[in-house]
Amino acid sequence: MLSVFVADERGLINRVAGVFARRGANIESLAVGLTVDKALFTIIATGTDATVANLAKQIAKLVNVRYVEDITDEAHVERELMLLKVQAPPGPTRTEVTQIADIFRAHAVDVSDRTLTLQVTGDVGKMEAFKKVMTKFGIAELVRTGRISLKRGERMFDTGSWQPRASPRPHTAVEQAPLQSNDGDVYGAGNVLDAAYNTEAAAQKAEPYVLSIEVQDVPGVLNQVTGVFARRGYNVQSLAVGHSEREGISRITMVAPGSDSGISNLIKQLNKLVYVEKVEELTYVPHVSRELMLVKVNCSAQQRGELVSLASIFRALVCDVSVNTITLEVTGKEDKMLALKEVLEPYGILEVARTGRVCMQRDSGVDSKYLGRVTGSRVML
Repeated sequence: MLSVFVADERGLINRVAGVFARRGANIESLAVGLTVDKALFTIIATGTDATVANLAKQIAKLVNVRYVEDITDEAHVERELMLLKVQAPPGPTRTEVTQIADIFRAHAVDVSDRTLTLQVTGDVGKMEAFKKVMTKFGIAELVRTGRISLKRGERMFDTGSWQPRASPRPHTAVEQAPLQSNDGDVYGAGNVLDAAYNTEAAAQKAEPYVLSIEVQDVPGVLNQVTGVFARRGYNVQSLAVGHSEREGISRITMVAPGSDSGISNLIKQLNKLVYVEKVEELTYVPHVSRELMLVKVNCSAQQRGELVSLASIFRALVCDVSVNTITLEVTGKEDKMLALKEVLEPYGILEVARTGRVCMQRDSGVDSKYLGRVTGSRVML
């Protein structure tokens, strides 16, 4: 598990993916929290210690990479978000699905006359167990984010100058020169990732388009997909990569601003790629959209009860507590992330890790975005 903090710019995702593609390494999981000027990658890759050490060193050489850290052997909180569409017609089947969902602390985000769409968060073991038990009902569609992680307790990522540390794994420390303030788009040690990409100070002029891309699980496929965006100058706002409901097939969810004609040409180019199975545009289709965020906050013993109460209002879960910190897990849309961040800022936000956005079409046909615009008006169905 590699944590990579970078100064965000166009094409950077493609360069990071290219490091793995050129060495034939397959990325099992990728979660990217993106803002206007910085990004945090959490990458899960398999390989020997020497292979992963080499990958980390090559990533550290990329321009605008702030730090690279292997946290595999560190005590850390690890979470993933999954949306699962299950065949559950009304009756005993739906009742049983709902009961099982309660056991896994999953909840429904969409209901139709044939299917039930569920949202669940947890570690990879919980995700696989939930997927396995739902297989008998028939999984119509599945979309997952990559895994995100924060160190437990008061320990944080090394966002300052790189300092090699002793470790049983030889590739935990990567040689990297300290970055100075005049090196360009870099940040101080106390900086953290923002809670969302779109802020009021940096609203995007172009409409963000949501693409769901099904690809074969082969090394280098992510580099091919992101290369199409990079060559055409698209700045990706959100990226989530995870396994789908079919063996050997992954689903990439990407959000990028553009125009109708530009996105149409982009989709045509994506369909020409050898390992791309299917491309869907969900922008104007009624769909469920969710993100996952982990946030570590300063918290004394006297403030703990107060913070837990605030977390319950946002339906956030406490996933780690230390003497002076508390780590929360929250799922929702960007507006919810920003609202929680504003509430937590007076206490002191230490770290934020986010997944990209995952989306799934609503079988119910309910368009939440449209209903949000006509709140208070009469809607004729």
